[in-house]
Amino acid sequence: MSVVWAATALETGWFSGLERHSTVQDLEAHIKALRTGFDQGYLEIRRPDGDLPYLALGFKADRAVLHLFDNSGGVSLRVGDDPAAADAEVEVLIMDELHAFTGDFALFVDRAWSIVHDFAQTGTCGELGDWYEL
Repeated sequence: MSVVWAATALETGWFSGLERHSTVQDLEAHIKALRTGFDQGYLEIRRPDGDLPYLALGFKADRAVLHLFDNSGGVSLRVGDDPAAADAEVEVLIMDELHAFTGDFALFVDRAWSIVHDFAQTGTCGELGDWYEL
């Protein structure tokens, strides 16, 4: 399966808006390299058949936040997966800056990647109730 994506560059650690077309496996290797080399990163991913919907993944250490930009132009945040962290605040990389989110929207990075991977394969982002519309 082919995907279109832009992400934090491995060479600089800065977000590159240049879209790449690759396999999901190549994208996964890029994300793993970011986690190993910088422990943070940012990704925008869409399917090759349209500009929307797309997902934006920001992460730092073991926490991530997912944005969904849907077909109608709406934006939603994925509801977090750690009830113990709901009262906490997490910082993740969005493009080139750290941004704080409440723990209500914090996902473990592996879970966030699983959602991104499913989106790349199927074009779906889970159940509607899993997202909080902004």
